Amino acid sequence: MVFSQDVPITVSGEEKSQTEFFAELEEKSGYKLFYLKDWVDGLHVDKDFVDATLTEILDSILSETNLNYYVLENEKRIFLLQNGIIYDDLPLGFFGKQDSLVQGQNTISPQNAPPPAFFAETNAQTTDRLPLVRIGKADRQDLRESYSLSGKAINARTGEPIPDLAIRIKGRGTMAITDEQGNYNMELPAGYNVITTSAMGIKDSEREVIMYNDGSLNLNLGESLEQLDEVVVEADAVSNVEEAITSSEEIESEESKNIPLVLGERNILEVAKALPGISSAGEGASGLNVRGGKTDQNLVLLDDAVIYNPTHFFGIFQALNPFTTEKVNIYKGAAPVEFGGRLSSVFDIETKNGNVEKISGEGSIGPVTGNLALEIPLKKEKSSLVVGGRGAYADWILRSLDDESLSNSEASFFDGIVKYHHRFDENSEVRGTAYYSKDKFSITSDSLYNYSNRLFSVRWAHKLSERTNGVLTAGNSDYNFGVDYESEGNNDFELDYAINESELKYKLRTRLNDKHTLDYGLTAKYYSVNPGSIDPKGNDSNVAPVDIEEEQALEGALFLGDEFKVSDRLLLSLGARYMFYSAMGKATQNTYEEGAPRNESTVQDTISYGSGEFIKTYGGPEARVSARYLITPDFSVKASFNNAYQFIHTLSNNTTVSPIDTWKLSDLNIKPQKGYQATLGFYKNFEENMYELSLEGYYKRMDDVLDFKTGADLLLNENVETEVLQGEGKAYGVEFLLKKNKGILNGWLSYTYSRSLYKFDGEYPEERINDGKFFPSNFDKPHDVSLIVNYKLTRRFSFSMNFAYQTGRPITYPVGTFRFNNSDYVVFSDRNKYRIPDYYRLDLGINIEGNHKKKKLAHSFITLQVYNVLGRNNPYSVFFVTEDGEVKALQSSIFGVPIPSITYNFKF
Repeated sequence: MVFSQDVPITVSGEEKSQTEFFAELEEKSGYKLFYLKDWVDGLHVDKDFVDATLTEILDSILSETNLNYYVLENEKRIFLLQNGIIYDDLPLGFFGKQDSLVQGQNTISPQNAPPPAFFAETNAQTTDRLPLVRIGKADRQDLRESYSLSGKAINARTGEPIPDLAIRIKGRGTMAITDEQGNYNMELPAGYNVITTSAMGIKDSEREVIMYNDGSLNLNLGESLEQLDEVVVEADAVSNVEEAITSSEEIESEESKNIPLVLGERNILEVAKALPGISSAGEGASGLNVRGGKTDQNLVLLDDAVIYNPTHFFGIFQALNPFTTEKVNIYKGAAPVEFGGRLSSVFDIETKNGNVEKISGEGSIGPVTGNLALEIPLKKEKSSLVVGGRGAYADWILRSLDDESLSNSEASFFDGIVKYHHRFDENSEVRGTAYYSKDKFSITSDSLYNYSNRLFSVRWAHKLSERTNGVLTAGNSDYNFGVDYESEGNNDFELDYAINESELKYKLRTRLNDKHTLDYGLTAKYYSVNPGSIDPKGNDSNVAPVDIEEEQALEGALFLGDEFKVSDRLLLSLGARYMFYSAMGKATQNTYEEGAPRNESTVQDTISYGSGEFIKTYGGPEARVSARYLITPDFSVKASFNNAYQFIHTLSNNTTVSPIDTWKLSDLNIKPQKGYQATLGFYKNFEENMYELSLEGYYKRMDDVLDFKTGADLLLNENVETEVLQGEGKAYGVEFLLKKNKGILNGWLSYTYSRSLYKFDGEYPEERINDGKFFPSNFDKPHDVSLIVNYKLTRRFSFSMNFAYQTGRPITYPVGTFRFNNSDYVVFSDRNKYRIPDYYRLDLGINIEGNHKKKKLAHSFITLQVYNVLGRNNPYSVFFVTEDGEVKALQSSIFGVPIPSITYNFKF
């Protein structure tokens, strides 16, 4: 039998609207079409059909839509259907027979066939009830029990992606978590579902979804208006236990506002020191030591670009505007596979995206600094600009002091940041960040020191397909310092140093299926180092100019990672990087005699390399392996192992980090550092995630780490390899952390037991330290306790406390004297054999908020804080002087008395 719809007809589709086309189709075929007009709005028919059947025409024009059709032959009617299909026969086996529906290559038993989609109208009281949505287009040849749903979660106010959003299927145990770009992918049963979303600061939502086939759904979600109790550090409740990566922490910049710190300054890096495994050599010391590693072993990123010195004024203040900083993710163990180049940790600092709805801002006025940040919408719901600036007015304070020795002192700094963010659509966005900071200081000295950071970065995030997202980043960083020396003699000079790096990285993420998510890509970096130059200042200076040869190098990596969900309990994160590094010319390199100590008298040859010529190449594979096993839904055990290469080093013979420490690239004579770390941890949440408990143990080994020879001269040394040693290090420890995230009383308690030991055992006595035995590092502090407490007295008044205790750091003491050739000489102990007194400090603060009226020009709060309430004269260092033939020990302290402060904060 030949049906009427199979009779060939000719119909023209060009230059016709959809209604005109359907009218001609009805006239030529004799069939009446039934549909809703808004279903076909936007449908374009741009070709003619010659001798085509009605079904061929409909199949063609509806192939790229969510519309199906049903033909009622007897009445010559055609019904267009949105997403679904109509069954006019009961499936085989409906009455109990064990027949099956055969659909292409897939066989679906009748009892497992997707059910019809029915839904009832309901009202949600506590969540946003979003409109029902139909996903996919039903296909008789591809009926399945479940379909894939993917998309992106976006903050409806700011346009920013929403990471760590929990998406659940109501009534089922299935759940997905959005990644850092807000992307998600999950499997939903065929037919009717209700999905719910929840995240901190985002209003909970419910949405009815009917799954007809695979498809995508972007979630535009509003911010929560609920007044929450303040929380100091709050990791995502799900990721804390369920993610595979070990030893990671996230700190929101907003969370630092109630923690009492020196001079009332918000400092996200200082807050990090209160977490287990992170410390510094002393109060006011620049740089962080993570799990027994040196300060140069931390990769600090600001919007994907390296920032070499993220502090002001010897580490007392951070060089990051707290009002433009969103958060910092800290990785102390096996970091995500995209990061590399450092042995100990990654500090991934993110800047806020601006408000795309209205102009807003935030600022503060404190005893030493002023701070302001603005968020400016450029195109509503599309693009915005963040502008932040802060500066210190310590110069005015120094000049006002009644101390003649300080009248000519100078101590000032400033930093500024600009960030542009534009969202083209749900699948593509771009951001650009520019940052600059500058420090100048001269305290009762004839030398003016200055150092600065400059960086910029551009990041393009885009969606290549339903399963693949890409991020392309480019950045440049520059750090330099200088010394401007003036004295009464003829030896005035100017000294300069600079390091510059440029990086290009492309990262892709592909969700293969429910079990495998791949991260892969490549990165390339170019280093340029000016090791220093000195020039006479003025015509009368007798200083001879010195200009050390520039250093250059290339660094690159390929990386691949797989998050493998073995089962609901077992999750693996497997990754590999291959690192490549090559020192480059134009340069000269010394070779030294074999069987002799390395010094200027044993130089065997000097080799010259042309511009762009490779001097020495290093590299090798790196592993990132982590595993998580869920013992219960809120209790997990994790383990990880990683190894890393580091090709850039700091050269310093100071006890703590100095702004004039220099960075040195690996070359013919200085090998890259290598590190290996294993971690085991247990993680438990209590009382609906109110409490978080973690216990981690780690062991780290380091090879070819750098230290200096006794009396080393490192600055402006053309043969600096003769002044340094390379040896091995080991670090191990146990870290405990208990956090309370909710309630009027919240905060955390952390305790770390750790050891950090190094050994330098060369072939010759001058290449050994402590006879080639392990000795404690400068920052070896076995016991470290921190307690952070916030107590909300009322809605407007809160109390905060910060307590810290640390074992005194190691020091080398003189243990005797001897006389030779009528001169007295001091005999020192083994390096770092003794310790300075233990360190402890208590800080208190009161936070007073303004009234909570909604319609105000600006909302404000005042913080009253006292740093070092107990007036503990904690030693920063102990040094020795000879007076009247006697050796005397003296102690220096940074803050030996209580330091009160008051800061006014405002937000509009």
